Amino acid sequence: MSGHYKNQFIDFLLETGSLRFGDFTLKSGRKSPYFIQTGQFNDGEAVSKLGRFYAASIVDNFDENSFDIIFGPAYKGIPISVATTISLYRDFGINKGYAFDRKEAKNHGEASQQDAQSRYILGSEIKDGAKILLVDDVLTTARTKRDSINLLNSIAKNLYYAGLVIAVDRQEVNKDGSDAVSSFELETGMGAEAIVTTSDIVKYLESLDRREEASEIKKFLKKYGTEEAKFSLGLLESD
Repeated sequence: MSGHYKNQFIDFLLETGSLRFGDFTLKSGRKSPYFIQTGQFNDGEAVSKLGRFYAASIVDNFDENSFDIIFGPAYKGIPISVATTISLYRDFGINKGYAFDRKEAKNHGEASQQDAQSRYILGSEIKDGAKILLVDDVLTTARTKRDSINLLNSIAKNLYYAGLVIAVDRQEVNKDGSDAVSSFELETGMGAEAIVTTSDIVKYLESLDRREEASEIKKFLKKYGTEEAKFSLGLLESD
């Protein structure tokens, strides 16, 4: 994906207030100088643009024949899956299905007499041999993605997972030294693509002469970042 395209997405994060700077406490308990709040994509213009960024990333990184359905885990993955599917068709002429899960099974109406698909899944039918591309906002513990995969595998057989697309890869390591994206790829055997990484954000902030914000993020990554992030930003300790 071109640097120009990534910069457009970072501008989008800044304009919508989705990329914030300050003193934030993450779920991990770490203090972070920045935070990504995807809940800011809350109107027609923002979610339409978001869908196009996801769609463009998919076109850049995946063969259109490698997937039939865009699946978004509840809840944040739901609008992403719908907006992405719309953009794929509108902007790139690629017509795919979309689906997402219910947090709680539907046990009334038609679902009370039908299979697990009707009780747990909305959108396109998940058939045996379906090819699925997952989309979500971020990847932290990957629990929701694993839960989605387990659910889908319980509904249909011989499913193929093309990969996962997220908005931002924070490029942090866990307490055991692993990072979420690499762990997810190793565990599932599928690739994970981010529209941008934190390294991309730092470099763009520096180009905008927002060096104080960039410097604070670099300090954070020097302590908690992946080797890839440190290498990209020249933060590795020299021998």
